[in-house]
Amino acid sequence: MQCPKCQSPFEEVEVGQVTVQRCTRCRGLWLDRKKHEYLKTVDGSEEIDIGDPIIGRDFNEIDQYLCPECSTAMIRMVVPDQHHIWYESCSSCAGVFFDAGEFSDYKEKTILDYLRDFMTKERP
Repeated sequence: MQCPKCQSPFEEVEVGQVTVQRCTRCRGLWLDRKKHEYLKTVDGSEEIDIGDPIIGRDFNEIDQYLCPECSTAMIRMVVPDQHHIWYESCSSCAGVFFDAGEFSDYKEKTILDYLRDFMTKERP
């Protein structure tokens, strides 16, 4: 399989008894069928996200591409309680792609995320 954003090959990386695909160039992560939800609960799983977040933000601008597994158009998603994180999901095979730095950010909810939640809630 190749990275949908930079067309470089993926390498397999194992964490928490789960295998994910990591791009050898841009370091984006491809996770099959909701593995991201499971890995969010696994201690140390953020270590698979070794890419530079600045490069990840540049590649995040690419928002129209095909799923590397089934060639379906990917859909941009927003993490419900971390609105600044945009990742892409496949509506057909349920795989997801995180640009470099996004999975680490997704994994760790910071005080800034809690403040954003507080500030965006509607007040009576």
